[in-house]
Amino acid sequence: MKKRMHVGLFMLLFYMIFAVTALPITAKADTGPKPSVRIQFKNMGDDLCYGTLLSKEKCTGPARVWDGTARNEQLYDLDRSIWKAFVDYKDPDGYYFLQRGWTVSETGEIAWTYYPPEDFKILLYYPETGTFVSSGSYERYAFDTYYTVDMEGVRIGSVEYNEDLSTNERINAYRSYNYRMELLSLAVRILLTIAIEMVVGLLFGFRQKKQLQILALVNITTQLLLNLLLNIIHYNAGPLAFITSYVFFEVIVFALEAGLYCRFLKRVSPKKENGDFVLYSFIANSASFWVGYYLATVLPGIF
Repeated sequence: MKKRMHVGLFMLLFYMIFAVTALPITAKADTGPKPSVRIQFKNMGDDLCYGTLLSKEKCTGPARVWDGTARNEQLYDLDRSIWKAFVDYKDPDGYYFLQRGWTVSETGEIAWTYYPPEDFKILLYYPETGTFVSSGSYERYAFDTYYTVDMEGVRIGSVEYNEDLSTNERINAYRSYNYRMELLSLAVRILLTIAIEMVVGLLFGFRQKKQLQILALVNITTQLLLNLLLNIIHYNAGPLAFITSYVFFEVIVFALEAGLYCRFLKRVSPKKENGDFVLYSFIANSASFWVGYYLATVLPGIF
């Protein structure tokens, strides 16, 4: 029996991986969440500082290079003098200023949350000294990309803006995606889901040792696979693709779990009919889905 159950669980893995690789999961609708790039700065100091991301491409979303006309000017929250300083900056590698800027000394970050560039450089401008400080090139590595820059030891006052010095990398960023929080979130979701579905099993009268073993084996396996794949989707494609895939995968999990229960749980539950196992699978998966959905609205950092 265990061998056949393992075959069934293997088929579940096959179908879910096939769905991830075969289905388009990137959210295309403009009303959905967009990729983001956030650069956080540590030890900034007290000097007034503005920042932007230089792009390898001339446009991304609505942001684009200034074409020299007033109609194309996009000042956003920048003063015109600051905007003009960024426009006049010439990157030695041909990266472009797309007319987006942030007052980094106030916010402590650059948060490009609507169509950020794929390949970019970090550029800081200190208007009190006319100094530019730049980085090497970086890339978006996840749907929500995080970098951190430690400004400790960067000698801003000694850098003059000229063509020679602007070729040097002055600041370095490191990836700072919170993998620890993602792993904690994954573990909590899996444990809570399994607990809910086991409680529903008890309510359905599955209390014998062999019955509980089958429920535990099926639920642990399916929830591990489901949540690992969903985390991969969220990391690469974002929350809208996550939700769409979540619903799709839950249907697959419900159908396959129901089939496994009808085949294997029935052997140790002679008083139950196939309809009982299908109903259990439906209610258990529905309960875990809606509890997870509710908690996602009140604890977005975990769910």
